[in-house]
Amino acid sequence: MKKLITILTPCYNEEDNIDELCTRIHDVMSALPYDYEHLFIDNCSTDSTVEIIKNKAAQDKRIKLIVNTRNFGHIRSSYYALLQTKGDACIGIVSDLQDPPEIIVEFVKKWEDGYKIVLAVKLESEEPSIINWMRNIYYNIISKISEVPLVSNATGAGLFDRAVIDVLRTINDPYPYFRGLISEIGFPIATVPFKQPRRRRGVTKNNFYSLYDIAMLGITNHSKVPLRLMAMSGFLLSILSLITALFFLVYKLLYWDSFQLGTAPILIGIFFFGAIQAFFIGVLGEYIGSIHTQVRHMPLVVEMERVNFD
Repeated sequence: MKKLITILTPCYNEEDNIDELCTRIHDVMSALPYDYEHLFIDNCSTDSTVEIIKNKAAQDKRIKLIVNTRNFGHIRSSYYALLQTKGDACIGIVSDLQDPPEIIVEFVKKWEDGYKIVLAVKLESEEPSIINWMRNIYYNIISKISEVPLVSNATGAGLFDRAVIDVLRTINDPYPYFRGLISEIGFPIATVPFKQPRRRRGVTKNNFYSLYDIAMLGITNHSKVPLRLMAMSGFLLSILSLITALFFLVYKLLYWDSFQLGTAPILIGIFFFGAIQAFFIGVLGEYIGSIHTQVRHMPLVVEMERVNFD
């Protein structure tokens, strides 16, 4: 009996890409000695994405669909769909075609070599250079402060063995940082380098807020370094403040009539310590927000309907 591979595609308003994506995945999987199913999870698209997928599902029972009641964000939606897969392995491929479906062949080769996790890593990209530069800086920072080594420039596309998914099902995380989770699990990770093409149709759904959300999620979920730095910095600043205060006190007592402190040092001190406190409070707020998300125990997503599930 052939092994089953589940192709997982999260989507939101990708009506222009669904046809080509399905065709290219069908061509790739037809050349491999495995059965496959193609699971879409739609984040309540406002265009004809769901209708197009339903039409294809009516013609091909291997195409399955989960439709969410609202847009839960791609972090939660993708992770939820991964937990619903039943294949011997799951391969995540985004719907915008920036992760070429043909890379699936390389994923499967690594899987056959014994790797339970295979990640696509973009060594080059046709995106604007400023975006690549900022992304590289972030990965360098997160790699240094994370408690586990993370794979730099991983796009999210990759192959995950059923053993990995079974472990993920035991983790109750309502807002996971997936790239950090798979590193924490501990299985050896193989990488497949590729050059990421520019999106040809449609517009990206990522904006500054969503990218910031992912970046902070990676830090708060997988590193205590910022909290430790805040504690140590606060301790050092308190010592510096005490020394400065004692210096001015002694100097004033020795030169009572001639020494007068100007307004400039006072204003500089007020604004400096005010900025430090505001920054520290902001970082604490991110950690508290992460804790709040965890303790609410909300579902990853809520489904509206399923198509082609037994």
